[in-house]
Amino acid sequence: MPAKSIEKNALMFSNRYLAALIIPLLIETLLNVTIGMMDTIMVSTAGEASVSGVSLVDSLANLFVFLFSAFATGGAVVASQYLGRNDSKNASRSAKQLIYLSLSFALLIAFLLIVFRIPVMKLVYGSIEEDVERAALMYLTPIAISFPFLAVTNSANAICRSMGKSRITMTVSLVMNIINVSGNAILIYGFGLGSLGAGLASLASRVAASLIMLVVISRDGQQIRVENIFRFEIRPDMLGRILRIALPSGIENCIFHIGKILVSSTIASFGTASIAANAVFNSLGTFANIPGTAIGMAAVTVVGQCCGARKFDQAVYYARRLLLLTYALMGVTCLFIYFATPAISGLYNLSEAAYSMAVSYTRLDLVQTIIFWPLAFTIPNFLRASGDVRYTMIVSICSMWAFRVLCAKILGVYLGLGLLGVCWAMFIDWYCRGAFFLVRLIRGRWKEKTVI
Repeated sequence: MPAKSIEKNALMFSNRYLAALIIPLLIETLLNVTIGMMDTIMVSTAGEASVSGVSLVDSLANLFVFLFSAFATGGAVVASQYLGRNDSKNASRSAKQLIYLSLSFALLIAFLLIVFRIPVMKLVYGSIEEDVERAALMYLTPIAISFPFLAVTNSANAICRSMGKSRITMTVSLVMNIINVSGNAILIYGFGLGSLGAGLASLASRVAASLIMLVVISRDGQQIRVENIFRFEIRPDMLGRILRIALPSGIENCIFHIGKILVSSTIASFGTASIAANAVFNSLGTFANIPGTAIGMAAVTVVGQCCGARKFDQAVYYARRLLLLTYALMGVTCLFIYFATPAISGLYNLSEAAYSMAVSYTRLDLVQTIIFWPLAFTIPNFLRASGDVRYTMIVSICSMWAFRVLCAKILGVYLGLGLLGVCWAMFIDWYCRGAFFLVRLIRGRWKEKTVI
């Protein structure tokens, strides 16, 4: 990533600003991951079937959660680029359109999932054990109801991050975490509701967060302020700019997670032990990725504002710094989890077979993660922040389906490697997408893309 020499006093962002942006995002991401992990650990007291049911629903729900995130990313890129041009008025207009867009989509998805929850589960996962299916359906209903609240929260969070106010989103995530864990304790341990209790606790936390964030983004004296949110208005130009980023990102995330669901369906055919081991594997892997995820969110603000100001040399400078920081921090998290994996896996009340797979495959994943994950998943956020979303979409979709989905079937089923084969299929996917994204960043074609 060659970059011109830049005078320090000409930089758009100071080290203090970057620290104030990234540190709260790290804490926020940790809290968000903890919510999912605590759901799984606490519901495990109801048995392995409940753990498996929650895991299957989370795989399905993540398809829509990442679609909401795609809308939020689209809005954040547009707002960040407007702020880079010192145009707060249009940044505020784009924020209001983002809220309407994400909420409308989430309401539609929630309605369809609630009405067709049984056919959807059977279509996606086929024939699964009866107790696993029962736990999954009980968990799915409150999770689906929570989608509109989650969509509003994600959009409002993206708006705050565009202004560099990640401390606010961190605080709200802390509130969500407290509500969720307290709700789990009461509903799972106190009332014995199992997976249903975990779902209701998540619903309560998301409702509270959405209400708080709506108040936050409506306050006076901010660079971006959503005024008169209940006075409905449509601005096609703003929606078009958001969708120009959101649609390719949404398609990418949708197809990517459909692929992941198909992989989960393949894992489901290996039996309950493999499903439960995969749930632990995913939880610990997500924990290891916290620095990359947080820095990827920060990149939308930093690189987006640089591109909006047409200071591409600074965009390259900050992309390089953020990538190096990702490697440094993920080295720490991966090393910690590597040695803590046996103890953490023991919290899930797994069978001996599931525990053995969870420990060995998680450790294999951590070795691959520290080398290849930042290339495959942090770099594309740099590209998206500039508006280069079509390229990331094409690479992600092709790599996912050609390698992760197809290879999972070949290695896991036809060659009989089971969950280990699925893991190696995922690593091959990382190798491919990481190579393409790195070359794109170095060559600089992303600088030709425009959003506003």
